Amino acid sequence: MSYIWIGLGSALGGMARYGCSDLAARYIGVGFPWGTLFVNVTGSLIIGFVATLTVADGRFFVSPDARAFLMVGVCGGFTTFSALSLQTLNLARDGHWFGASANVALSVVVCLFAVWLGHLGAAALSR
Repeated sequence: MSYIWIGLGSALGGMARYGCSDLAARYIGVGFPWGTLFVNVTGSLIIGFVATLTVADGRFFVSPDARAFLMVGVCGGFTTFSALSLQTLNLARDGHWFGASANVALSVVVCLFAVWLGHLGAAALSR
């Protein structure tokens, strides 16, 4: 049943991401990815808030399925940057500063390299 809740949350998060990006492009322009920046920051804020509020000893108890729906589904569908941010925060809070720094650096650098490779591959197939 968890997969169904995560799938539903992902669908909602993905639609919200598309809507935010579309609104930003329409009203602010496409010169800078303001919509993406907005969803990344907002998703990070939401996942941090929900994770802390609903942890086992947090203020509110929610079922594991509800937590997965919100954190993995909605936030994950809205932006996977929120998961990166939470995992990096957890590493830092546990005193693993090298791991936290490496997580950020590797995620940005390696993902930029991967998107460039994907672009090259698609461009080569398009010729």
